[in-house]
Amino acid sequence: MRRNKVSYSKYGYIFSAPFLLAFAVFSLYPILYTAVIGFTDMKGIIPKPIHILDNPFQNFSDLLFDNPSFRKAMSNTVLLWILNFIPQIVLALLLTAWFTNRRLNIRGQGAFKILLYMPNIITASTIAVLFSSLFAYPMGPINSLFQTLGWIDAPVNFLADKSTARGVVAFIQFWMWYGNTMIILVAGVLGINPALFEAAAIDGASGTQIFFRITLPSLRTILLYTLITSMIGGLQMFDIPQLFLLGGPDDATTTTSMFIYGQAFKGSYLYNRAAAASMIMFVIAGVLSGLLFYLMRDRDAAKFKKEEKLRRKAAMAAARGAEHHA
Repeated sequence: MRRNKVSYSKYGYIFSAPFLLAFAVFSLYPILYTAVIGFTDMKGIIPKPIHILDNPFQNFSDLLFDNPSFRKAMSNTVLLWILNFIPQIVLALLLTAWFTNRRLNIRGQGAFKILLYMPNIITASTIAVLFSSLFAYPMGPINSLFQTLGWIDAPVNFLADKSTARGVVAFIQFWMWYGNTMIILVAGVLGINPALFEAAAIDGASGTQIFFRITLPSLRTILLYTLITSMIGGLQMFDIPQLFLLGGPDDATTTTSMFIYGQAFKGSYLYNRAAAASMIMFVIAGVLSGLLFYLMRDRDAAKFKKEEKLRRKAAMAAARGAEHHA
C-alpha cells in the first residue's frame, strides 16, 4: 500500500508567519524608514514633502564634525558603559566561580541568585527615585552616613558635580545588570562537561587553575555574547540618565539615545538629524561587534581550518598534476 507523505514544513511557515509579519511592520519597516530619512531634509512637526539632500551625507557629516553636543554624548556613552561594565563582568565572574565551585558546595544558591538578580527587574523610574532620595542634598542618607563616618565635614551635592554624577549613573547601571550577567555565566558553566572538572580535580588542580584553564576558555562563546549584548545595551543607554538626572549636570550624563530623542521630539523636530545619529550608532555597534567576534575567535580552530584548507588545495593541485602527466 502506498503511504501518503506528510509535509510538515508548511506548518513551520504557518506558525512563523505572525512573527514575521509583526517584525516586518513594527521593526523592519521603521529601521528602513529611519535609514532613508537620514539622507533627507525631513524636519518640523507639520508633515511636508521631503527631498533627498544634494549631499546625501550632509546630516552625517554635520553630526560628526560640526556638532560638539553629539560628540560629547558619544564620549559620555562610552565612558558610562566602561565604568559600569568592567566592575560588572569582574563581579559576575567572581560570583560565578563561587556558585559553581564543587568543593564549596554553596547551599541556598537559589535564594542568593534571586536577591542578586532582583535589581534587574525593578523599573528604571523606581530606581531613579530611590537614588535621588539617597543622594538628596543637603539632607539625604548618603550625606548623613558620610558625615557620621567623618568622611565629609559638610553636605556635598553629589549630583551637581560631573564626576560624581557620572559615577552614580555608572554604579546604578552596574548594580542593575551584574546579576543578569552572573546568571548567564552560571548557565554557561553548567553547560560545560563535568568530566573536565573531575579530571582536573583528580590531577590535583587548584580551584584557581580550574577556573582560568578550564572554565574561562570554555566560556568564550558566552563571554562574547555578554560583551556584545552589554555593548549594544550601553550604546542604547537612556532610561537611568534621563529619569535620574535629565542628562545633567552640564550634559555630563547625556547619552546618544538622549541626544537622538532630543533632536527628534524637542525643539525643531530634526527627524533627519535624529535618524542620521541612529544610523551612526548602528554602524558603530556593528563595527564593534565584528571586532569582538574577531578578537575572541577560537584561534586554534581557525588555524586548523586554515591548514586543512591548504592541505585540500595541495591535494587538488597534486591530483591535477597527476592527470596532466597521465
